[in-house]
Amino acid sequence: MKTVFITGGSGFLGINLVRYLLKKKFSVISYDLQPFDYPDCQNEITSVVGDIRDFKLLQKSMSGADIVIHCAAALPLYSKEDIYSTDIDGTKNVINAAIQNKVERFIHISSTAVYGVPDHHPLYETDKLIGVGAYGESKIVAEQACVAARKKGLTVSILRPKSFVGPERLGVFALLYDWARTGHNFPMIGDGNNRYQLLDVSDLNDAIYACITLEKKRVNDVFNIGAKVFTTMKEDYQSVLDKAGFGKRIIGTPAWLIIFILKILEALHISPLYAWVYETASKDSFVSIEKAERQLGFAPKFSNKQALIQNYQWYLDHVSEFEGKSGVTHRVPWKQGMLGVIKKFL
Repeated sequence: MKTVFITGGSGFLGINLVRYLLKKKFSVISYDLQPFDYPDCQNEITSVVGDIRDFKLLQKSMSGADIVIHCAAALPLYSKEDIYSTDIDGTKNVINAAIQNKVERFIHISSTAVYGVPDHHPLYETDKLIGVGAYGESKIVAEQACVAARKKGLTVSILRPKSFVGPERLGVFALLYDWARTGHNFPMIGDGNNRYQLLDVSDLNDAIYACITLEKKRVNDVFNIGAKVFTTMKEDYQSVLDKAGFGKRIIGTPAWLIIFILKILEALHISPLYAWVYETASKDSFVSIEKAERQLGFAPKFSNKQALIQNYQWYLDHVSEFEGKSGVTHRVPWKQGMLGVIKKFL
């Protein structure tokens, strides 16, 4: 039985990956700042509470691991300092600990944020990397550290997933789910006719599993990961309102005006969204998954609509557990800020 070491194991991707790998009969070590508090598999894994910026604890905790999956990251709502120290310095720590512990493979979960706000679609792995904000910039530097690690003999898969949803996912998507559940129309930045690709977390797990199991020369590369079937943002998000059953609609807004307002609100620290979200929400955003299909055998099972509806149903089943909570991670709803006021009129 191989042992998989997961950084960020208590997060949204982490818990879904833990459940997935346990079903595949792997031994799992979760390493996260937060305690691993999921009762369905809490006693089936080794859990370490620690910071990836703590190299000594990281190195010690990784001892005996065969595979490292690096999911931990400071998300865009964190401070610039925390993003850089976690996503750059922390990633370098995880890589160096993996090399010193002689792990077989390293799988780095990057982001399509490395492409910035592109001028063409679809995006390919060979396209220029231009990060927007501290998060996008840090993800590029982290990838560079991964590429350098290959020269030291480490097999490194770099995955660039689109925004993914599934069990435990809240964050920005909780805004849509909350408005759908309470019977409100939902405003969209722009007219919503842009194509915005998402991803179901179970499909991402399949891609990660391929990187664990396929021959090293096939996976020692970088791959875009996203849904194969998606329409416009307006149509895909409307599927959630239709599922809610109140007859509500997605409402388009002038993108330039909303972005201007959100920039002001962000400066006042009362915006529900950060720059990369609101600056790209009205634009096309999709990647080519041809390389992953070809080299990894990647075959996503869920469309945008299916992924969103499944996540919405999970939200409905668990809403009592997180009502009144908010924060900056994907495991809790993001604060609605001024959107909470606007909601009253829609």
